[in-house]
Amino acid sequence: MTGPRFPQLIADLPATVPFTGPEELERASGIAFRARLGANESLFGPSPKAIAALRDADAEIWKYADPSNADLKAELCARLDCGPANIVFGEGIDGLLGYLVRLLVSPGDAVVTSDGAYPTFAYHVNAYGGVLHKVPYRDDAEDMAALFARAAEVDAKIVYLANPDNPMGSCHSGTAIEEALALLPEGTVLALDEAYIEFAPEGTAPRIAMDDPRVIRFRTFSKAYGMAGARVGYAFGAEPLIRAFDKIRNHFAMNRSAQAGALAALRDDDWLAGVTEKVAQARARIGRIATANGLAVLPSATNFVAVDCGADGAFARAVLQALAARGVFVRMPFVAPQDRCIRISAGLAQDLDILEEELPAALAEARATAG
Repeated sequence: MTGPRFPQLIADLPATVPFTGPEELERASGIAFRARLGANESLFGPSPKAIAALRDADAEIWKYADPSNADLKAELCARLDCGPANIVFGEGIDGLLGYLVRLLVSPGDAVVTSDGAYPTFAYHVNAYGGVLHKVPYRDDAEDMAALFARAAEVDAKIVYLANPDNPMGSCHSGTAIEEALALLPEGTVLALDEAYIEFAPEGTAPRIAMDDPRVIRFRTFSKAYGMAGARVGYAFGAEPLIRAFDKIRNHFAMNRSAQAGALAALRDDDWLAGVTEKVAQARARIGRIATANGLAVLPSATNFVAVDCGADGAFARAVLQALAARGVFVRMPFVAPQDRCIRISAGLAQDLDILEEELPAALAEARATAG
């Protein structure tokens, strides 16, 4: 009796996933998190109009969703000044990155990313047999010049850049990205991940012609719109690449209720403005909590703050584990020297009260362990 005959590429992949969910961590430790500040979800939730639309749509959940996502596209087209053929929807940015890699990368093809950048992109590249070339961060930010130079050296199919960046929270100005495009080698596509763009300062989003074949941009309803569980993401760019997604995407990936909720969320600009203001206030409070405990914070254009624990990755990991033992869920960057930090999501006042209460003891425990 034999089991499944995996292709060698799949058989050689490690049995790992990019992230371990907080629910799994709770089951493993037997400790329920009192403050969920590690997944960069919006603890402020979605617009009440989105919740109402989700509930109304549930009555017709027996129907398949519109695979063309026509209503959502129409609303976005008006906002992005483009046509329906310039937008594609998928299962969050994660799913769309997987589709992009499948479209462009054959086994052995070169792909460039930053060492320590969002790990799900690298996960997809490995799964399709691409060869990852990584460049280090510079001053805790992704180094565009180095990324594009490496792409030229290795004839990369894709360069991945997050702006604003996860896990450090830094951002480049839109003008800087526009100017850097002149350095992007011929035949390389820039995958510009803008998951956190709604939190960023004015001018962070570059002005790039929709028909520019060099760039595809990714956005999501998981962050500022507060719908991470609905898995609604979209990409936009030049029509030839966007239309190619129809060759491979799961056309019924998004459920009917998620479509309705996302459309209502998109139309509630007042709620979005309120959320971004609350996130700014929470970032400021995280900064005050950190500095009161002798820690430094990095400037953030996202809904989280990278807090410099002042030592190395082992110490930051000890802080993270001590917080988890006290019911506070946070994450940290994976790669040195950025792994000296922990990453704390913007939360409600009661979540940050718990952080403020538990951080001193967690630091004391980590210092005792390190000593």
